[in-house]
Amino acid sequence: MGTFLIMHMNNSIRCLRNEIEDREARNLSPFACHTKNSKGRSREEVECPIRVAFQRDRDRIIHSKTFRRLTHKTQVFLAPTGDHYRTRLTHALEVAQIARTIGVALRLNGHLIEAIALGHDLGHTPFGHAGEAVLHELHPGGFKHYEQSLRVVDVLENKGKGLNLSYEVRDGILKHSKGRRDILPDDLSDLPETMEGQVVRVADILAYVNHDLDDAIRAGLLEEKDMLGHIRADLGETNSQRISAMVNDLIMKTIEAGESRLVMSPKILEATSDLRNFLFENVYQTPCVHREFIKAMKIIRDLYHYFMEEDVKLPCGGIWEVSTAYGVETSRPRKVCDFIAGMTDRYALDLYTNIFFPKRWSVQ
Repeated sequence: MGTFLIMHMNNSIRCLRNEIEDREARNLSPFACHTKNSKGRSREEVECPIRVAFQRDRDRIIHSKTFRRLTHKTQVFLAPTGDHYRTRLTHALEVAQIARTIGVALRLNGHLIEAIALGHDLGHTPFGHAGEAVLHELHPGGFKHYEQSLRVVDVLENKGKGLNLSYEVRDGILKHSKGRRDILPDDLSDLPETMEGQVVRVADILAYVNHDLDDAIRAGLLEEKDMLGHIRADLGETNSQRISAMVNDLIMKTIEAGESRLVMSPKILEATSDLRNFLFENVYQTPCVHREFIKAMKIIRDLYHYFMEEDVKLPCGGIWEVSTAYGVETSRPRKVCDFIAGMTDRYALDLYTNIFFPKRWSVQ
């Protein structure tokens, strides 16, 4: 009897992943990416008996060292000392929550959505876009955080072996960024191939325009009443009301359209775009924020030039774990760029102080 039960349990486990994939086929939207239809991984692997591929991808991202470092990387306010300012980690969690809400309502693949959302900013530099701008200026061929995010999961994590994620997760990570371009562009060629990836791309915007506004109010840069009247009228007076207005509108209009693309009503889309423009003009580009960005850019620039000197050794261990033993590109500029991009705000500040500030001489 005992042997029979063990065999029965083993057979049940072997069937569990297939069961989940079958449920996807029955329950998900025709526009969803079904795990069975994934284009797969760069390197073939034995399938998990319980988790589907996108679940494994999500778990690999969560357990990566790069993901944990996001807790000490800037969102807008550099190296904040306050406990409640957003970081790259809390941003990723808010994006995942908003995207999952949208995905569930649209009957999309939630595991894929979570994996893309949690991994989309892994390549961000210390000090946010200030660090990105400097590396883009100095590194041969430029630097884009979304390309670095893909490099993290393909190469830099797991001691140079990468996480070997599914194609659809990698595609969503690479194509999540949009800058100040249209929130819902007519040209779909630059968008992620999956609806799930498109959801994360939009959720990224909905998350940051709301939490950056919330942080700016907390920092005393803005008050709720400073927002343009039509933004408050169309989206609401509070953070919760604004997110609900955007998310509910996106869900309902997309369902009504019945297409494999996301849709928002002109009124809510315009108000969301105007809120983003308002933040650029009244937060991101204001003198008090910009001054700190200039300081941060100097830190990154000086560190880059310092470590580009041939007689300076790159640190071993810690956040710098990729070595030539794993066949990773070994040019000096690439090593330095990867090293700096992987730093947290506080690591960069401490390292800069240690290298460039004179040490106090202690005389006994």
